[in-house]
Amino acid sequence: MHIAIAGNIGAGKTTLTNSLAKHYNFEVQLEDVVDNPYLDDFYNQMERWSFNLQVYFLNSRFRQLIEIIESSKNVIQDRTIYEDANIFAPNLHAMGLMANRDFDNYKSLFELMESKVKAPDLLIYLRSSIPNLVSHIHKRGRDYENSISIDYLSRLNERYEAWIHNYNKGNLLIIDIDNLDFVDNKEDLQKIIALVDEKVNLNK
Repeated sequence: MHIAIAGNIGAGKTTLTNSLAKHYNFEVQLEDVVDNPYLDDFYNQMERWSFNLQVYFLNSRFRQLIEIIESSKNVIQDRTIYEDANIFAPNLHAMGLMANRDFDNYKSLFELMESKVKAPDLLIYLRSSIPNLVSHIHKRGRDYENSISIDYLSRLNERYEAWIHNYNKGNLLIIDIDNLDFVDNKEDLQKIIALVDEKVNLNK
């Protein structure tokens, strides 16, 4: 079983990934932000480092998917390869922060990778308003995220909504998180677990 959690920056993907993995006794595949050598440079100089960052994420996510396929274990994944290709890279290209030739190269690489993997058994999308995202980002206090603008988050949110509206690769669960606190409120976490149970047979 492969579950993946999608959502904008600050939506709570990593927290929910860890919580659900603990509940279901799944292995965790987290997004590589700690060892990513491009993040700091990217947020300080987006146009220079956008292609490098996106290729790094694409490579990392593809490796995760290959590991998931080869391991045959139950895995829950923080963010998907589809978000890189449908939200982040096109957004950077549209903002003039990724050159046409780099974007075309990136798309070609993604299409090749996508042909070799399959979609998750369940995709969970965490829908959030911009004020809620900003609150979460400030609360966790990552230095490299201090320069993220409201405009950038808003552009990403619009692309997320468009992508999810047309998502047809498999089972989908959309969770509005503005009025949920699955970090400190066990009842809210149980509500999410109940929704997941309705979608896929994961009862112990």
